[in-house]
Amino acid sequence: MKKILVLACTATFLFSFSQKTMNPVEYKSSSKVFSIKGLSQSVSIDCGSSKMILLSGQVPLDPEGNLVGNTIEEQTHQVFKNIESILKEYGGTGKDIIKLGIFTTDIKKMPDFRKVRDLYVNLQNPPVSTLVEVSRLFRDDVFIEVEVTAVIKNK
Repeated sequence: MKKILVLACTATFLFSFSQKTMNPVEYKSSSKVFSIKGLSQSVSIDCGSSKMILLSGQVPLDPEGNLVGNTIEEQTHQVFKNIESILKEYGGTGKDIIKLGIFTTDIKKMPDFRKVRDLYVNLQNPPVSTLVEVSRLFRDDVFIEVEVTAVIKNK
């Protein structure tokens, strides 16, 4: 009977402690990335030994909201700079990306996109990807938008 009481007390303590300290969802933004009101730049979900990071679609805007680049290559560099800035808030880099969702207005320019993307992602285990050609993004002069899922080990 004493053993059951000790086990019950231990289980109650552990359960109540974990409930008070564990918040598996965390939202973050980077001051180095243009923020849109009413939209989170990213959210992390604690998965125990690591966290999964979901990023809103990143576009080629600087922190002040100005377009960077007139080519798919230039715009892709800015998109990945934004991605890296946000992942850095969680202690990660582009090498932690496991999935890309790519939206472009010109699928023929994807070799130029890949050339830049390859500078940022893990090429030994490249991220799974979805590529969608769209007629237009949120501005006529924006050619690329990239959504990201990353997994970063907890420290």
